[in-house]
Amino acid sequence: MRAAFINGKEDLSLRETPTPEPGEGQLRIRVDYVGICGSDLHYYYEGANGAFVVAEPLIPGHEVSGRVDLDPSGELAVGTPVTVHPATFGTPTPELEGKRHLWPNGAYLGSASTTPHTQGALSEYLLVDRGMVRVLPPTLPVRRAVLAEPLAVALHGLSKAGSVEGKRVLVTGSGPIGLLSVAAAVAAGAAEVHATDVLDGPLARAAALGASAGFNVTRDAIPASAYDVVLECSGVAASVSAAFAAARIAGTVVQVGMVPNEPRPVNLAPFISKELSVFGTFRFNDEIDAAIELLDAVPGIEDVITHEVPADDTLAAFGFARDSSASGKVVVAVWPEDVRG
Repeated sequence: MRAAFINGKEDLSLRETPTPEPGEGQLRIRVDYVGICGSDLHYYYEGANGAFVVAEPLIPGHEVSGRVDLDPSGELAVGTPVTVHPATFGTPTPELEGKRHLWPNGAYLGSASTTPHTQGALSEYLLVDRGMVRVLPPTLPVRRAVLAEPLAVALHGLSKAGSVEGKRVLVTGSGPIGLLSVAAAVAAGAAEVHATDVLDGPLARAAALGASAGFNVTRDAIPASAYDVVLECSGVAASVSAAFAAARIAGTVVQVGMVPNEPRPVNLAPFISKELSVFGTFRFNDEIDAAIELLDAVPGIEDVITHEVPADDTLAAFGFARDSSASGKVVVAVWPEDVRG
């Protein structure tokens, strides 16, 4: 089979590698689509994602949809449309009941956090444990289902705030996770959802997904102390400070966007004076099931996908995904259209 390998900083190659055979409790998926995530961009453009350094060829990709190619148990027929929960949960920890995604020693598809690295989905075929597979509803297209993983991240972040029904919500940063957070908050019944970004293109995409106002922070003032919930999706220090300023007294801020593992200047005064509730959030537990339901119920969420790139042009896909002025979610179509069906 063919797969994309990140060999180091700005070093990506498409090459043949043996087609894997399922072991006990595994099945093989023929991959149709893989989304390019921020972590994939870091691995390619920097050779590392935070502290996780590419030390051996790494197949990226943890946003995946496709069809069953081989299930030795016979439970799932060949061609069954699926998506995948990309986590292998680690060591059960009593104090983390209900938070399997935080258990130590876990792994994630397309990650250099483990040695050997956990290979990802940007390949023609993918082996996964049976428990990672989610069969799609018959009305959910495989292409839209590639958004299940990032939408699950957004839903997990939203869950930290509790119910947002009837509340004012601000999403700071309108990249793919921010856009999906806008869609999630709208679907959850928020009274108003507003969005911020440094570019007008992402704000237009947020508006298409239901944001009723957008603020370009290079020229627009964000209303102060105006929001019940702020979902900070950029990971930029200035945006974190802006989130604290925008939240109302006793409001909630959820840090959804990943930040570098290093000191960054953040203004904590509003956090203190307004007694804000502030939550961190990391990946997700089982929200991928709710994400599948939401994708099935709201077809327009698929508009988050702005670019579909054939596998032969994988390197171009990384370039498109890096340009947030022009792209939302970029996906790689691993198989030709006539094969995907």
